[in-house]
Amino acid sequence: MTTRPAPLGLDLLPGDPVQLLSPAGEAVGELPAPEVLLDLHRRLVVGRRFDRQAQALVKQGRLAVYPSSSGQEACQVAPVAALQPTDWVFPTYRESVALVSRGIDPVEVLTLLRGDWHCGYNPREWRTAPQCTPLGTQAPHAVGLAHAARLKGDDVVALCFLGDGSTSEGDVHEALNFAAVYQAPVVFLVQNNGWAISVPLSKQTKAPSIAHKGIGYGVPGVRVDGNDAAAVWSVTQTAIGWARAGNGPTLIEAHTYRMDAHTNADDATRYRTEEELTGWRDKDPVERLERYLRTAGLLTDEISSGVAEEAEALATDLRTRMNEDPKVDPLELFEHVYTRPTASLRAQREALSAELAAHEEDAR
Repeated sequence: MTTRPAPLGLDLLPGDPVQLLSPAGEAVGELPAPEVLLDLHRRLVVGRRFDRQAQALVKQGRLAVYPSSSGQEACQVAPVAALQPTDWVFPTYRESVALVSRGIDPVEVLTLLRGDWHCGYNPREWRTAPQCTPLGTQAPHAVGLAHAARLKGDDVVALCFLGDGSTSEGDVHEALNFAAVYQAPVVFLVQNNGWAISVPLSKQTKAPSIAHKGIGYGVPGVRVDGNDAAAVWSVTQTAIGWARAGNGPTLIEAHTYRMDAHTNADDATRYRTEEELTGWRDKDPVERLERYLRTAGLLTDEISSGVAEEAEALATDLRTRMNEDPKVDPLELFEHVYTRPTASLRAQREALSAELAAHEEDAR
């Protein structure tokens, strides 16, 4: 249980999803400051352009796979924007847009999906854990880091991204329970996009909502309109402040929708209908925020053009650099496996080295 009354919206029993902007772009709640909204808009536009370019790179054979974030951009850029540079992010495989929004080089973000390295960026430098493909395994790591930081007296909050499907995993249960008991400063943000590949939410849980699961752990749960960037930012910022003040974790359920297939290897037409997609297109997070900013006179043509140019420049640079063939060394496979390589690992490395040398000799 919390040590003191939680701020508005962070109660054990979640209410209706928090919404500050209607799908039509009309203010229906207290909005963040204009500079925050403009920053969110910029991040959304840049993030979507990056996402589309990444999808194109798959078709060009430059990426092995890519899980699109189209339609979920607000759930990715808004939480990252609410963090401090000293905070940590624990992403899933789908958080490429969040990582780019955090400032990580887009090429380094896509290195994992290109098949070059297990992680293309320095996690310590960016305070961002490697993108996680197995469901939910990053959740205990987020709690462990946050708990350790709390014991050391470090001002650190861990933001753990999750998908709705991962809430069926034991790792997530253990992470929530431990975080609650030890009041670890963690924010669990579940992007409920309705599907875990082809498995609908109705086959994941019988709970009234994912946020309701927090009750069993004594963790405040809150639901938010995941296509409303302003609402996601506000809710996440409140949860981050709650954790930073020593009150423990929060479970946020962001209701959103992935407009594209699970990955380029998935055929979503086998389990989703066009009618379902049409309904969510009307809730587009980028268009929603842009409508409000235009109506409020905050987004001018000049600002909009500048953001579009920034997004296009990023896409152009990404495309150019990703079209260069990477220089790979097969022996790098043995690096960072163990601090002290085992005898069998050393033997494997020597065998591969000899094979590579023989191949090079034959090629002469």
